[in-house]
Amino acid sequence: MLHHVRGWMKDLVVYVDPDATVTEALTLMRHRYINSLIVQKTETNPEFGIITSIDICDKIVAHQHNPSELKVREIMSSPLITVSEELSIQECASLMKAKQIHHLPVVNKDGVLVGMISATDFLIIAEAMGNNFNERTLS
Repeated sequence: MLHHVRGWMKDLVVYVDPDATVTEALTLMRHRYINSLIVQKTETNPEFGIITSIDICDKIVAHQHNPSELKVREIMSSPLITVSEELSIQECASLMKAKQIHHLPVVNKDGVLVGMISATDFLIIAEAMGNNFNERTLS
């Protein structure tokens, strides 16, 4: 049985303004218990972007930058790499491995962002695979 991204993604997409400080983005991520944010399109930011926990580690902490002095647009990744909600979970995992990314925005057939899938979701998927997909609970 082929399993698709839509069955495993989180349907919460949280946006942040590109001119918000990284500290503001961190607060939003912490309050929402998420590890990534989609950076909004604006007049001065014509493409969606993404900021992730990996960006915080690599671009802030590792370089000892002050997050209150940097804007989200300065550390975001853009343009977005997205996956279709119809993509198989195996193809999604392969893409994440090939691109060395841990968070992927999910789009529907109209190209609208409808969710997120992350490396953490694959922990649940792998557990389900071990149970022949008979159970999808976290207990």
